[in-house]
Amino acid sequence: MIIEIIILIVVILLVIYAVSLYNSLITLRNRVKNAWSQIDVQLKRRTDLIPNLVETVKGYATHERGVFENVAKARSGLMNATTVKETAEANNVLTDTLKSLFAVAENYPDLKASENFRELQNTLSETEDKIAYSRQFYNDTVLMYNNKVQMFPSNLMANMFHFSEAEFFEVAETEKAVPKVKF
Repeated sequence: MIIEIIILIVVILLVIYAVSLYNSLITLRNRVKNAWSQIDVQLKRRTDLIPNLVETVKGYATHERGVFENVAKARSGLMNATTVKETAEANNVLTDTLKSLFAVAENYPDLKASENFRELQNTLSETEDKIAYSRQFYNDTVLMYNNKVQMFPSNLMANMFHFSEAEFFEVAETEKAVPKVKF
């Protein structure tokens, strides 16, 4: 009788542990989805700001048509990206084209002094900071989730219920290079 009670208690504890493990995997997977949606929100905000910025600069730099077309293409690429990898790549392209847009703006002192342009530039800069924070939070969340999916004994539960690893949001190789400062 005592052995049966002990076995029953052990089985109940194992079931409770398995349920807890499964629920923690679900929680982490949902946190990854939430973190990704936060990046999406900031990227959407950024793509909404870009047309206003481009229109403001266009008034001053009508002969810089190629830059505007590249920004529009990059923005469209970001809006059409569906996977983490595609979004990361499109984001990197857009970042590069925005750098060229701001380089064009540097050539127009009246534009740089424009309150509207400065406000848009500050808002975009603020959004870039939020995107960077959101990427970091997403990658931290993916790390926790992937660790849980890969580590024993939770990996047994993860494999049984087809939990797969999430992708990290990676920066382009060109952005990893150390900038050269020349005076």
